[in-house]
Amino acid sequence: MKLAVIKRHLQGVSLFKELSEEEIQPIVDISQIRKYSPRSFVFMQGEPLDRVFFIHSGKVKIHKTDLSGKEQIVSILEAGDMFPHAGFFRKGNFPAHAEILETAELIVIPVGQFEKILLKYPELCIKMFKVLGEKIVDLQNRLEEKILRDTYEQIVMLLLRLCKSNGVRIDDQYKLTSYFTNRELANMIGTSRETMNRTINRLRKKGLIDSDEEGYFLIQSEKLEDEII
Repeated sequence: MKLAVIKRHLQGVSLFKELSEEEIQPIVDISQIRKYSPRSFVFMQGEPLDRVFFIHSGKVKIHKTDLSGKEQIVSILEAGDMFPHAGFFRKGNFPAHAEILETAELIVIPVGQFEKILLKYPELCIKMFKVLGEKIVDLQNRLEEKILRDTYEQIVMLLLRLCKSNGVRIDDQYKLTSYFTNRELANMIGTSRETMNRTINRLRKKGLIDSDEEGYFLIQSEKLEDEII
């Protein structure tokens, strides 16, 4: 039963969806599915990097901790996402913490065994490189935002990025599918909670963002884009 669940989920992941039954079966054979409770950790920053994960259900927060203990949120991942992207073709340690935000089922694959399969199927390697390439572009864009944009623009661009990574389109706006506090948003771009509070209130007054009854952000993405032109 578990193998069937793993196979069905992996076939829905963009990296594997075009694989034949023969090609995907070796990946299923080396995979396990594990359930994690909220606030538990999948791994800690600095632990040996020996596994990669695909989210079947639930949400995972990827964050780093600096020497002073301050948290830097890298991303909030949902069903269909994989992590860590640095887990392939390198040896070392996990670059960040992976914390469960809500009950999650993760498919776990040992890095060493998966790399052998990647090398056996060149077309899968090419897909893998494309995924990694997209992450590199995203990191470059974030770096450019930090260097070239003021804090207001960085916050606007963060909200636009979250529309794509953690949002669903409803009519003419996006609803974020993950709940974010202003402190968490601030930690994503390295600013203060006070600055984030002021900017969020400013955007609310402009009618560019709102919240639903449960506190999830509603974002007028097209109008928000005009703030950075």
